Amino acid sequence: MSKIPFTKMHGCGNDYIYVSAMEHPVADPQACAIAWSDRHKGIGSDGLVLIDRSPIPEADFSMRIFNADGSEAMMCGNASRCIGKYLYERHFTDKTEIRLLTLAGVRTLRLHVYNDSVMTVTVDMGEPILEDESQFIGDLSMNKGVFVSMGNPHYVIFTDDIDQVVKSGRILEIHPAFPQRCNIEFARVTPNAIRTRVWERGSGITQACGTGACATAVAACITGRVGRTSEIVMDGGTLHIEWRESDNHVYMTGPAEFVFDGEVEML
Repeated sequence: MSKIPFTKMHGCGNDYIYVSAMEHPVADPQACAIAWSDRHKGIGSDGLVLIDRSPIPEADFSMRIFNADGSEAMMCGNASRCIGKYLYERHFTDKTEIRLLTLAGVRTLRLHVYNDSVMTVTVDMGEPILEDESQFIGDLSMNKGVFVSMGNPHYVIFTDDIDQVVKSGRILEIHPAFPQRCNIEFARVTPNAIRTRVWERGSGITQACGTGACATAVAACITGRVGRTSEIVMDGGTLHIEWRESDNHVYMTGPAEFVFDGEVEML
């Protein structure tokens, strides 16, 4: 079997395997995501991200994201930030504003660079979609949640017991109320931040979720818990979220980090 190079990166602990499809096409990304993401028998990650040239002029590059179970995701804020750092520091571009094509549309990345290193990235995550804004799910002893789409579906539950993500996240992800499955956030509002834990559709409990942080901030704002800016504290780190009134877009700012490079056998 042939080997291809990969890069392991994370954004607030949300870790993915990154492959430049510009140089190394991956024929079966679903199977590779499952095998390579295995934390005992593979590289270990929340999924696989393929970086490629954009097929349309409205974007500079494109990304495809495959969760650890092989399912394809529409969008990932943490992965988007990592792609910005990867493209700039690996010299695929010298732009500090990159247009990235995702299955949820084109997202703009603004790189904050110091001494040729990308320190943080701000992602224009677009407008939130508020459908069926709140609903009560079953008899799981929970308050009503708020449904927010950030290009992918999120159900945000405000509670003091955010650790119930361990027992309830799996159940809610596949609840009949969500025919396409759903990302689940359990959030506790504190005076200075919103402490949030996440169950990601297709990956389970993750250290962080960019779209989940955005959905949590929007849900907290529309329910009157906070204003239009929030610090979302997740298991792996903190993301700054701003829901701008001027354009109704949500902007997420946070770090991105290289972990290591390696080679892996192509399936």
